Amino acid sequence: MARITAKTFTRYLPILDWAKTYNRDTMTSDLVAAVIVTIMLIPQSLAYALLAGLPAEMGLYASILPLVAYAIFGTSRALAVGPVAVISLMTAAAIGNLGLTDPLEIAIAAGTLAFISGVILTIMGVLRLGFLANFLSHPVIAGFITASGILIAASQLKHILGISVHGHTLPGVLGSIWENIGQTSIVTVIIGVSATAFLFWVRKGLKPLLLKKGLKPRMADILAKAGPVGAVAVTTLVTWLFGLNNWAGVRIVGEVPMGLPPLTLPSFSAELWNSLFVSALLLSIIGFVESVSVAQTLAAKKRQRIVPDQELIGLGTSNIAAAISGGYPVTGGFARSVVNFDAGAETPAAGGFTAIGIALAALLLTPLLYFLPNATLAATIIVAVLSLVDFSILKKTWGYSKVDFAAVAATIVLTLGFGVETGVSAGVLLSIGLHLYKTSRPHVAEVGLVPGTQHFRNILRHEVETDPTIITLRVDESLYFANTRFLEDYVLSRVTCDQPLKHVILMFPAVNEVDMSALETLEELNRRLDEMGIALHLTEVKGPVMDRLKRSHFLDELTGKVFLAQYDAWMALKDGQGPLSKAS
Repeated sequence: MARITAKTFTRYLPILDWAKTYNRDTMTSDLVAAVIVTIMLIPQSLAYALLAGLPAEMGLYASILPLVAYAIFGTSRALAVGPVAVISLMTAAAIGNLGLTDPLEIAIAAGTLAFISGVILTIMGVLRLGFLANFLSHPVIAGFITASGILIAASQLKHILGISVHGHTLPGVLGSIWENIGQTSIVTVIIGVSATAFLFWVRKGLKPLLLKKGLKPRMADILAKAGPVGAVAVTTLVTWLFGLNNWAGVRIVGEVPMGLPPLTLPSFSAELWNSLFVSALLLSIIGFVESVSVAQTLAAKKRQRIVPDQELIGLGTSNIAAAISGGYPVTGGFARSVVNFDAGAETPAAGGFTAIGIALAALLLTPLLYFLPNATLAATIIVAVLSLVDFSILKKTWGYSKVDFAAVAATIVLTLGFGVETGVSAGVLLSIGLHLYKTSRPHVAEVGLVPGTQHFRNILRHEVETDPTIITLRVDESLYFANTRFLEDYVLSRVTCDQPLKHVILMFPAVNEVDMSALETLEELNRRLDEMGIALHLTEVKGPVMDRLKRSHFLDELTGKVFLAQYDAWMALKDGQGPLSKAS
């Protein structure tokens, strides 16, 4: 039976680590950060719930208990967990595929989606499967997030225009807008455009203006972050004073239940789980990749580290907490986490304090949100997500790698044209496909001796010494089932020449793995070269690779030798009967 130690508890409960050094100064920093993030999170939570097609209060509920869970189980000192744009959009797509119309059934489905995602993430964390996120390449993720930002912004135009719009793809959304454009509410457009313009200005211009007026940097920062709250307050007041929801067609949030999150249970219907599982899996992968990327970036700035496997558990328990408290799927948000970091958060306790702030808002402020225009929340979303749109990734990949460019472009087009689930599925498949494609054609260089040294370099790039009886091929990739046939064909095509070949040397400095398929290929290559009267040699084989080769019969049947260094092989095998040839 495994022995449970204090280290084991710390591994699964990071709070036991940072809580030991928690003091009054740290608490002060966390409290200030929590105030700023709470101000930012209240309108965002409402807006993202709207984006997910859920009641506004579910956004608040998803911003309370999940933050407490992450504070206990998460390893990042600055990550702020809660509803985010991309996950909200994916939630809307997943729930929309079910064809539900009853609000209670929709809410239960959203909670169940969070629960399934939480279970998946937690199991992955316990099994230490965090490395699986590496199969999503950064360019593909960047393409998916850019496309999602465009899709989210387009989906919110219906609230800016005050019309009904359907669809989860860009053509579908734009087509639906065009069909219903005649129903546009002018007053709603004025509110939405004004709120959007104001929020864009707040992001760039309010803080410099406040500093110019003499405010201290910390206060100026708090007021700048409170910009969305200001937009919410003003537009809500104007709508209430002039009754815009009655005569001008301005759509409002309506009644938001007052009180703490209710205790809820996810559905355990096998049919519902089967319908949501793939969506939950994709949502978990994207949420984890986005969250870990932000956490690692912020941790590096303070020379801290996060534990990806424990992050899986932190995010998993956060989603489970959302599921049992009336929320929907959550993850670490980029903008919110950066604000939390810049505001001086020292520990995950800042998230716990933020949860208290959101809970107070749910208890005291929800009646004030009745006349809040949907257009204002849409403006909050549009301003937030447009910062995610980054077309520079297309230019970067075009200049660096046409294959990566094709993957990014395909991800963007598929996400916009067929929806987020198709886009992220394509992103996963493209990332894996790219890896297989690149490694299936390993770089193999024919090398020769650099005169006056013991170094060997590519004969096409350097002036080197070669011997007509020897071909040395440096393999720059591990050998496995997908690329061994390429190596075999490369070697056999190279030896069919007029040279009086006696030796083929495979130089293995970059080979970290030789799987069973590769071993069989090497055995076949050794046999076929032997039939041609050519000996096969290996050089610079790494220890772990050599250990595995020794457990097979390959070394016993090898027609040549295994040399420690390429230079040793060169000195032992070179033909001394004629002058060395030159190649460049």
